[in-house]
Amino acid sequence: MGTPLFVVHGGPGYPHNGLNNTAELAENGYPVVLYDQLGCGLSDRPEDLSLWTVGTFLEELDALRQHLGFKKVNLLGQSWGGSLVAEYCLRYGENIDELILHSPLIDSKLWVEEADRLKDQLPDGKGERMRELELTGDTNNDEYKDLSDLFDDTFVLRVKPKPQDVLDSLRGAGLPVYRTMWGPSEAFATGNLKAWSIIDRLKYIGQRTLLISGKYDEATPKQMQIIADNISDVKWELFENSSHCANLEEPEKYIQTIASFLSSTIAR
Repeated sequence: MGTPLFVVHGGPGYPHNGLNNTAELAENGYPVVLYDQLGCGLSDRPEDLSLWTVGTFLEELDALRQHLGFKKVNLLGQSWGGSLVAEYCLRYGENIDELILHSPLIDSKLWVEEADRLKDQLPDGKGERMRELELTGDTNNDEYKDLSDLFDDTFVLRVKPKPQDVLDSLRGAGLPVYRTMWGPSEAFATGNLKAWSIIDRLKYIGQRTLLISGKYDEATPKQMQIIADNISDVKWELFENSSHCANLEEPEKYIQTIASFLSSTIAR
């Protein structure tokens, strides 16, 4: 049996369903573990908002590894999940063989700056309207939700209609987690991750790393280049026809890319 692959979903607060197709990687001879982080999906949903911190989810991930009895694992983290597995490598690096970062958040301030720039690509001044509503704090209404949905359709998932797994993820969302840690939309941070950054610590990640992102991704090339420049052993694959969810936008290439990366590890 090969080294298990733990798949860590994004959000925070959106369950694993949108990454269900990564289970196909189990055909390569190693277990694939998908789970819902605390506060969303089928996991418990405590009402204590003080739980929603990076530390909680680091402890949860390590507890899961220990519970399943795995000494070493590979990690695949998408979006916020990429942030989490990067933090995990820095705290529990002895437990990790290989690392896969799929469109990770690495610096909240930079993420929001890039999202603000991407808003200019939205049609009919809709990006400017998003900014106006954010500046006045008027984000809890249908107009802002519609604008946020347009941003997501352009830079998060460009597949229409949305796959069933994505609809299931949306239904299983733990919005208190998302809003406490991030904010009202992908493009605007107001939560406790607002000042979070791992940029200065990327150089301490020693694991062999695969970085995946999309050409139209909210995790923009500017952000991903920082990872490529700071992790010593990293390979960056840019998916030309994807935004933030390459596993759903170019699924065959996505699975093949990861399988090839992990297979080359086994062959070393």
